[in-house]
Formats: sequence, C-alpha cells, structure tokens
Amino acid sequence: MSSSFRLTLSILLMLGFLQSCSENTSEINAADETSNNSQPTSMRISKASFGKTLDGKIVDLYTLTNANGAVAKITNYGGIITSLTMPDKNGLYEDVVLGYDSLSDYLKESPYFGALIGRYGNRIANGKFQLDNKAYSLPVNNGPNSLHGGTKGFDKVLWDVSTVQTDSGVGLKLLYESPDGDQGYPGNLKVEVNYLLGNDNTFNINYKASTDQRTIVNLTQHSYFNLSGNTRNNILDHLLTLNADQYIPINADLIPLGKPKDVSGTPFDFREATPIGKGINDGDIQLKNGNGYDHCWVLNTSDSTLHFAARLEHPTNGRTLEVYTSEPGIQFYSGNFLDGTIKGKYNQVYHKYTGMALETQHFPDSPNQPEFPSVILNPGDIYSSSTTYKFSVKE
Repeated sequence: MSSSFRLTLSILLMLGFLQSCSENTSEINAADETSNNSQPTSMRISKASFGKTLDGKIVDLYTLTNANGAVAKITNYGGIITSLTMPDKNGLYEDVVLGYDSLSDYLKESPYFGALIGRYGNRIANGKFQLDNKAYSLPVNNGPNSLHGGTKGFDKVLWDVSTVQTDSGVGLKLLYESPDGDQGYPGNLKVEVNYLLGNDNTFNINYKASTDQRTIVNLTQHSYFNLSGNTRNNILDHLLTLNADQYIPINADLIPLGKPKDVSGTPFDFREATPIGKGINDGDIQLKNGNGYDHCWVLNTSDSTLHFAARLEHPTNGRTLEVYTSEPGIQFYSGNFLDGTIKGKYNQVYHKYTGMALETQHFPDSPNQPEFPSVILNPGDIYSSSTTYKFSVKE
C-alpha cells in the first residue's frame, strides 16, 4: 500500500468519524433544547433518546415544531409534555410548562408534571367503588384516597408512539393497552391519545378508549402552566377566567361533598378575569381544605361538544391561554403542594404557586357520587374526549 493511498484512506476515515460525531451531537442537542426564539421555515418532527427506565426500556423524546416556531417536547414515558414554548407580545419564545431536564427525575415520585392521567383522573374516595354490585379496591396513594389512576397510572407507563403531520400541524398518536385488573380496574382497556401542535399555536388533545368489560374512565392531561416563561415568578398575578357558575366543595381529604355550590360572593368566582392571588388567602374553609385552589368547576355547558372552559393571561407579557373542552368540568389546581423541595428545569426550584393546572375532566369521585355525570364505559361503546389549549398574545 503506497504512502499516498494510506494518507487518502486516513483522511476519508477521519471525515466519516467527524460526520458521525456531528450527527450524534445533533440528536443530543435536540433533546437538550429548551426554547426557540427563531422562526423556522417549515414544520418539523424529530426524535432523540431520553434515557432508559429502571428496567432498561428505551425512552424517546419527540420534538414537534410548528410553522410559527412554537415547540412541544413529548416523551413516550407517560405521554409527558416536558416543554412547550410559546411567544409573548414581543415575539419572545419561552417555555410555559413546568417539568424536569432529565428522565431520571420523572422516574422518581413527582407531582405529575405534564403527564397523561388515567385510568381515572382526580381522586376516588378511600380507593373504593362499586360497579354492577361488585366492589373494587384501588391503590391508595394520596392520603386515604386513590389519585390519578393509582401507584402506576398512565403517567408511569411507556406508550407506543407514531408521528403525525398534516397541513395544520404536527403531532403524535399514543397507544396503550391497560389489562384487566390493572391497578384494580376491571376490563381490558385500549387507549388512544392524539396530540397535535397546530400552526395556529393550539395544542389539541383527543382521547379515545374502548373496553371488553364495564369499567370507569376519566382521562386528562396534567401540565402545569406558568405563562411568565420564568419560574422564578409565581402564577398569583395571572388573570384567570372560568366559564362556570358553580364549583364542587370538598372535605379535608379533598373529596367532593356532593352538591355543587354557586360561586357568587366567594373567592371561587372567576366568571370575569381575576388575579389568582386576589382571594387565595382570604380564609375561606374551602381554600383551607385545598391548601389553595384544588377544586373542580362545573362548566356552563349542556352537551359534550367543544366549549369554552377557561382563559389564563399573563398581565405583563400578554401571553394568553384559552381552554376548550368537551368535558363537563375543569380542575383548577394552583400548585399548592409545591414546597421548594423540587428542582425543575433550568436549575429552578419550584415553590408554592410556581405553576398551575387546568385539568379538563369529569368530576372527582364520580363512581361514588350518583348525582354526578356517569364515568362508566360499556363494551361496544367508545370513550371520546377532546381538549384544546389555544395560545395567543394580547397587546
């Protein structure tokens, strides 16, 4: 082999090595990206490794970019929205949801940051319910109650994912099969959730489920929002509107007392835009029971079509979030149990009121509350629910 040939071969091998390094670095950077202040020319979907579960299963992180530059990052572990960047009135794109930088933090016990919730969102009293004269027991993981599906709900499983791209946006289809007896629930339940980041800066969520036995279902999404884009700020200055004349009072264990109550004359009246912090410390017994707002509002709707539920606005930067849903209720949770022990993204510590959730859903403890809308799903029927988070700016 001539010396010139060896030199040429060495150069070619080095170029191939450098190209490989560049591709690997690109994938890692996609996983680490935290915000997007540019305006891309086209929609994009990319996938990168996000680590492994404790039993060695590979977890992926998908990055969805719409035509305007908004970015959603979603992992197949728990269907978690790890990041969502949206513009303010000055065109600055910032992350508006709470979460963690790494999978290892999501694998620990956490307050459901950005996760899909099931089989049953919210609380079931004492982890028990009856269906067709049969008693069912669920894991108790929130005081005396079962919360958000139990100790291993849909937020802690790997979903099968396929990508979706349409003229209107980019998204993911997530599939999961929950076996009969999973966390104590009856029936083999097949679940499909579709996420779509629209080019109009909407984030659309469509849920479907079917079962081979009568069961109960109440799916929701548990993102924590902070429209300031900076979690050094809390959400008490955010202006909140809820399209609800009634809310559901709770006891000290956060279980509904049964009958909805009129919001008039109470700190639960958000029918007009109101700062969240205005009445949060006024001594109302319901706020003491919830350690703040952790209640379900009865939305002003007469059917299951998509309807306006809530509006959240940051008074300074103009970011606005409107919520539309087919569900009868919305749980407003003001982040009361964030206590400064959690370090989230960007090395920020999450204190009380750092973020807030607007969870569209049926009412808490519905299986034990005969006056509430039914959450029973029968074989042959399809559970169907839709929620749209619409982001915009107010000058």
